[in-house]
Amino acid sequence: MLQFYFLSIAMNALAGYILIKGDNDNHGPLSGISFKDETFRLIVGVVSALTGLMKILSVVDGDVPVIGDAFPALTGFLSGFILIFEYYRSRTSLESSDNVEKVDRLLVANKKVIGTAAIVAAVLHFLFPTVLLL
Repeated sequence: MLQFYFLSIAMNALAGYILIKGDNDNHGPLSGISFKDETFRLIVGVVSALTGLMKILSVVDGDVPVIGDAFPALTGFLSGFILIFEYYRSRTSLESSDNVEKVDRLLVANKKVIGTAAIVAAVLHFLFPTVLLL
C-alpha cells in the first residue's frame, strides 16, 4: 500500500532525526514542536514501530513480499522501539532488570547509529522504491 510507503519514509526520517538530534534540539524544524517533549517522542515511536511492522505485512505492486522492504521496516521498527523504550525508562520507578539493562546497552547506547540508518533508509527508500531490500 502506498500509504505505508509514504509513512515509512516520513517516520524513518523523523524518528531518525529525533534519535540523532532530539536530545540536543529544543525545537524541531517546525516552531512549537519540541523534540524533547516525551509525549511527542512517544507518539512518533508508536507510529514508527507500527509502520515498520505494517511494512513487513504490506506489499507494493512489483515488490517481493516481506523481503522487499526489510531495511526500512527494520529501521522504522527499531527507531520506534527505542523511542518507546526511552519513554518507558523515564516514567518507570521500578528497579531495572537484566533484560532492561541489556536493551539499554544494545539499542539506546547505539541510538545515533540506528537514527542514521533510519535516515539513510528513508532517503534510499524514497529514491529507489523498487530496489530489493529497500
